[in-house]
Amino acid sequence: MIESPLLDKLTGYIGGRWSDSSEGNTFDVYNPATGEVIAKVPSMSEADVVAAVEAGKSALRLTSPYTLETRRTWLEGIRDALREHKEEVGRILCMEHGKPLKEAQGEVDYAAGFFDYCSRHIQALDAHTLTEKPKDCTWTVHYRPIGVAGLITPWNFPIGMIAKKLSAALAAGCPSVIKPASETPLTMVALFRLMDKYVDMPDGMVNLVMGKASVVGKVLCESPDVPMLSFTGSTEVGRKLVVDTAEQVKKLALELGGNAPFIVFDDADLDSAADNLIANKFRGGGQTCVCANRIFVHEKVADAFGEKLAARVNKMTVGNGLTEDVDLGPLINQAGFDKVKRHLEDALANGASLVAGKKPEDLGDGHLFFPPTVITGVTRDMCCYREETFGPLVPMALFRREEEVIDAGNDTEFGLASYVFTNDAERAQRVAAGLRFGHCGWNTGTGPTPEAPFGGMKASGIGREGGLEGLFEFVEAQAVPRGF
Repeated sequence: MIESPLLDKLTGYIGGRWSDSSEGNTFDVYNPATGEVIAKVPSMSEADVVAAVEAGKSALRLTSPYTLETRRTWLEGIRDALREHKEEVGRILCMEHGKPLKEAQGEVDYAAGFFDYCSRHIQALDAHTLTEKPKDCTWTVHYRPIGVAGLITPWNFPIGMIAKKLSAALAAGCPSVIKPASETPLTMVALFRLMDKYVDMPDGMVNLVMGKASVVGKVLCESPDVPMLSFTGSTEVGRKLVVDTAEQVKKLALELGGNAPFIVFDDADLDSAADNLIANKFRGGGQTCVCANRIFVHEKVADAFGEKLAARVNKMTVGNGLTEDVDLGPLINQAGFDKVKRHLEDALANGASLVAGKKPEDLGDGHLFFPPTVITGVTRDMCCYREETFGPLVPMALFRREEEVIDAGNDTEFGLASYVFTNDAERAQRVAAGLRFGHCGWNTGTGPTPEAPFGGMKASGIGREGGLEGLFEFVEAQAVPRGF
């Protein structure tokens, strides 16, 4: 079992108090690198979630919201606590997720950056008076907290995803009811331990409920006291949330699935493109919604690029994330492993060729370590082209013309992240403008940052996280005209 000074309380947190499940139910948390149970945490009941919503409601102040300076203090306190305890939070994250320790600790820094950004730019939420005087009135625009917000996070970024949501919610003055993924609740418990110890927030301002999505989600969707849900996860679940909240007319912020194109033109710096693809694709074991899922390479440079990519992949090490110099940890669970294997089998059976990695029959059983794998000859009828693989499989397809690859890149219902490698600035601008994705890296495989808005087009979501745009997600504008 895991031991940590940040996990001395393995329970939920409601109304400023550590809270077990009222029904006494628990669930196991596993280390995917070893298969061992490392903790038992409460599976909370519907009554527990209702209590968390009530606690948030009691903390809400609509008519006299907590001052900007007070909220800034909260944000700075969380930022400083995360930075001070980066090593231990990262260790916990590594053990329940599997990603390499340095990567896990880097995620803690990334998370701290969102609290820092919101603290430095919170003044943007201050009221302002219009310079015009329409209808002979003085008009002041206020940004009111939308209310108690439900924040539902995935397992692939246990601290990064909650940071995006919670930083903006607190900046707005919104209490929150937070549900982490059942695969990775311990990092969230550690965050609540830090907030409980170091940040003086009103009871009920932050609430933690763990357990079944069907139980927690039902309350958050149906409660009229939760006017907003922020969710990161699959498009399938996102669509269900749209339906389940329709009667309440809730505001939704949804970051959903991806199917990112990574386009390499014949004039690109191939070494840089290969390095960026490695960093992009294998972050978190390829289990990120922004990692490259379809690699389009111009036919003139396909062989050369494939060789460079294979040389890099063959040097990567796979193992327990706590082990030094490991590049790739395990996949999160058996279902994730099986999906990647199915995509590889389907591609090879339908004409793709293995460039680096292992054949499906050589992968072995009884573990979740999937080696980095590169295939070429991919076509649009293959599963790895149509679906989000969420694993360390690099499928390469060829193209000839600019218009062709723009159409191919857009040949998906998703529109989250995309990447273009070319040294032709005009071409880069044309291609970026033509791709229907909320994020388009030019000669870089970098993903989101706290300073810029991030979110999806099409079936990849609604709303933005990060940047000033994300700062405004949890407020409602109220115009107050004053007559003379």
